[in-house]
Amino acid sequence: MRLKNSRKRLLVLEDGTTFEGEGFGADLPVVGEIVFTTSMTGYQETITDQSFNGQIITFTYPMVGNYGVNRDDYESIAPSCKGIVVKEHARLASNWRLQMTLDDFLKRKGITGISGIDTRALTRKIRQHGTMKASIVDASLGFDKAYTNLQATVLPTNQVAQVSTTKPYPSPGTGNNVVVIDFGLKHSIMRELSKRNCNLTVLPYNTTAEDILDLAPDGVMLTNGPGNPTSLPEAIDMIRKIQGKIPIFGICLGHQLFALANGAETYKMSFGHRGLNHPVREIATGKIDFTSQNHGYAVAKNSIDPEKLLITHVEINDGTIEGLRHRRYPAFSVQYHPDAAPGPHDAVHLFDDFLDMMAARKEQH
Repeated sequence: MRLKNSRKRLLVLEDGTTFEGEGFGADLPVVGEIVFTTSMTGYQETITDQSFNGQIITFTYPMVGNYGVNRDDYESIAPSCKGIVVKEHARLASNWRLQMTLDDFLKRKGITGISGIDTRALTRKIRQHGTMKASIVDASLGFDKAYTNLQATVLPTNQVAQVSTTKPYPSPGTGNNVVVIDFGLKHSIMRELSKRNCNLTVLPYNTTAEDILDLAPDGVMLTNGPGNPTSLPEAIDMIRKIQGKIPIFGICLGHQLFALANGAETYKMSFGHRGLNHPVREIATGKIDFTSQNHGYAVAKNSIDPEKLLITHVEINDGTIEGLRHRRYPAFSVQYHPDAAPGPHDAVHLFDDFLDMMAARKEQH
């Protein structure tokens, strides 16, 4: 079913709140979890981040689309967010790297957009009541029909299976052999490892520990990805079996899975962390990094076994856990994105720490 030619669209929330706006992007009715991001730039990277799988992204920055879309800023080739919500959609774009407008890009990728929305009111609603189901439909459908369809829709829980690679593939280099477990990886993670000459082998999310160990890697990267980490028991089991044998670095969902593998628990946040301005403190040094974040789940502080895991970083605004290190094994993780893309590069040194960890492991053996 396609939306009709009318440009008027409705954004309908699970609690019955409705906004009317102008349509752009794909002509498709969509249902997803509505979230917001406070990023002031980098909308192409945001839209193509697979951690937004199945979600409708609200941009709090008032104008989106003014520099278009280019060939260099993709974080995935086939983005899987459902839709985007903006205050003002810039129909004309200007940038020396411009390839196409945001409208054209969304049409090509099958992503529905709605503009003219009071995004401040919408964001307040999400902050007060948490993320919820929402739909974007043609205004001619009417509220009653749209709301009935929304209530009847059950959101999928197999998001990682939807975005992970189904077959292994290489990204050749001449340095450390690093296995990258793809839970919905951003290209920027591979880019940072490639800058450091790593020889990368990207594997599906459900790869077994035995298959990983057969490759004899120098290190394993657990990437970001969408959804609830507890829905990936096979990945949790894999991490338990390889830790202590291979250095591990986890990012975002990879951080949560690393925590679960070591007996901690996770919980769904009310509205999550999504944006480029999250201050994180390193406990040991007091150093503060501003970080890029995109997650709806967090590690429960009181569930961490201090005999296994050391809390290394915390979020300054709400005190949530942002970093962990294993007490006995060469393994660490962070909740935020040291690869940025978009966002500040304050924490990019963590990739160098990963290389140092691999080097130290080699010296011991």
